[in-house]
Amino acid sequence: MAALSLRCSVLCSIPCSGMCFTEAMRTQPSLGVLETPGPYYLGLILLGAGGILVISSFLALGFVGTYLGDYFGILMDEKVTGFPFNITENPMYWGSTANYLGLALTNASPAGLVLTAVVAVVYKVAIAFEGPFTEEIYRKKAESGKNK
Repeated sequence: MAALSLRCSVLCSIPCSGMCFTEAMRTQPSLGVLETPGPYYLGLILLGAGGILVISSFLALGFVGTYLGDYFGILMDEKVTGFPFNITENPMYWGSTANYLGLALTNASPAGLVLTAVVAVVYKVAIAFEGPFTEEIYRKKAESGKNK
């Protein structure tokens, strides 16, 4: 039940954070140097790459794996190491960051760039805690499987 509650709160916060990000960009001035084709097309590429990382992460992990099931002892058979985890260890976080950066660039938004940097720092802090935790729980799972 706790895992389901956490998943619901995470799912409900996603549209809210996206709307807040969009509203911050919409209500702030744009930056002229970003209002050129180069940054715009780079933003589109980042949106595409970020979308691929996020969607493929979800497909590899499934619903429970995506929404922190491991924090409640709901583990996969083994740690996922195939695509997109063979590209980057944290594809959901970096794909999401690429999406925010892509939105900031396609909207020529300095506020979006600042918010993207904040998102990246928050994700980096989360990774600093989550990475070792994930390694440890799957190491323990592998050890307990060997002892049987």
